[in-house]
Amino acid sequence: MAYHQESESKEPALRQNSESTQLESLLTLDGVEEILGYRFQNRSLLEEAFTDPSVPDKCFSYERLEHVGDSVLNLLFTKEHYLKYPDLPPGALTRLRAANVDTEKLARVAVKHGLQRFLHHKKPLLEEQIREFSQAILDYPLHSNGLVDVPKVLADIVESVVGAVFIDCDFSMDTVWKVFKDLLEPIISRETLKIHPVTELYEVCQKRNLKVKFVDMWRETRAFDVLIDDQLVGRGTYDLKKEIAHNRAAKDALHNIRRILEEE
Repeated sequence: MAYHQESESKEPALRQNSESTQLESLLTLDGVEEILGYRFQNRSLLEEAFTDPSVPDKCFSYERLEHVGDSVLNLLFTKEHYLKYPDLPPGALTRLRAANVDTEKLARVAVKHGLQRFLHHKKPLLEEQIREFSQAILDYPLHSNGLVDVPKVLADIVESVVGAVFIDCDFSMDTVWKVFKDLLEPIISRETLKIHPVTELYEVCQKRNLKVKFVDMWRETRAFDVLIDDQLVGRGTYDLKKEIAHNRAAKDALHNIRRILEEE
């Protein structure tokens, strides 16, 4: 009898917790829709779009919608640039599209509009990674070109929301572009597109017949050195990702070699 009474006392609390969770979820969905300026017909798509694979009690995650959204974004920017820049060759169009759909650019969109606040995940380090990314990009108003560490999940949720809207609006590309065009601002244009520091370093040196060599010391010291004509000209370090250390070394060398060439 005592056990039966304990069960009855717990049941209202459990029901209250469940209702509270459902209300919180509903408010979350409302918040996302306000940011998008779009009301979903099938709101389960929105829940799926913000569910990370790390959540153990869900039978779905944003991965399938991310796959769809990635393709949709590529096609939308292909169309936009094709019409806007009738004189640009395919190679230039490809670089322009890549700059607008790469991981850092989309991650910036997520942070700008606070989309990360609605992500359901079980990643203990993610909040700190997002905070560090948000701080790091302050030094690069448009794009760092590989100089900051980007939590990929930020770009993933932008792509997954694009995919969710695309499916919810019966696959209308025009509707998706209408929803996301302003959210994706600032869109990188032909005038604001920057060359990646590694590419730019090679281009600068090739014009002057200078030999560039990257020395990989990342495993030992988390650093790269850059030698130009066998002289140390730049160094870049980053503890967590080898690629960022490599890019930072190129950026440092580019800055130094320009200064050296100006002094000559």
